[in-house]
Amino acid sequence: MEFKAAALVSTLLCLALSHGALPQRPRAPIVETPAPAPAPAYVDLADLLSLAGPYGTFLDYLTKTDVTKTFQSQANDTKQGISVFAPLDSAFAAVDEGALSNLTADQLRSLMLHHAMPRYYPLSAFSKLAAASPVSMFAYKVNVTDAAGIVGVVSGWATAKLVSSVYSTSPVAVYALDTVLLPKEIFPTAPEITPVPAPAPAPGRGVKPMDDAPGAGERGSKANASDKGSSCRVGAGSLLVGYVILMVCGFLMI
Repeated sequence: MEFKAAALVSTLLCLALSHGALPQRPRAPIVETPAPAPAPAYVDLADLLSLAGPYGTFLDYLTKTDVTKTFQSQANDTKQGISVFAPLDSAFAAVDEGALSNLTADQLRSLMLHHAMPRYYPLSAFSKLAAASPVSMFAYKVNVTDAAGIVGVVSGWATAKLVSSVYSTSPVAVYALDTVLLPKEIFPTAPEITPVPAPAPAPGRGVKPMDDAPGAGERGSKANASDKGSSCRVGAGSLLVGYVILMVCGFLMI
């Protein structure tokens, strides 16, 4: 009985040793799969323009011509994205009212389509656009200029300046223009444009009038005369006070 038990223990020990001696297969490395990139956020162009500032006239024309849907589809349903050039309300106010009101529905729609590029372009890309001009818009083409960081958009009768970046996150960019683009394909002759007056500079504090300004000498003379009169009055008052003090001291001594 003891022999059988010893034999069984020996057999189990041999099996254990032989199992440990067998080559073990290396474990396969765990590869972490990167998470998919988040989809670009949905941008509502109508809401963006209505909240961003003075672009109400442009938004009204986009809605009237149904171009809003075209721009919105390009912004969120394509990989190329969109770059919109939104004229300020003051830019539309400067254009002769008859020039816009006399356009046909198709012409007005083409004019709105002329204010966007069917691709997203950040500000850093405008120097290359200037070198590659003319650049295609949704309708017709424009020339882009970039001089010392000042970006311009030239279209037919209009030379607009890009005054600010309203929104620029792929796939949507919206830039503000100080002038409405006026392509010759729509306007055979130049529409009448009323120059927008520049705001008057705010008066500065503590600004001294120039010596050669009208009335400066007269004002200076009056000021000097006033100063002299004041000094005389001060001197006379000091003498009077001193005299009274002497009188009082003399009276006390008596």
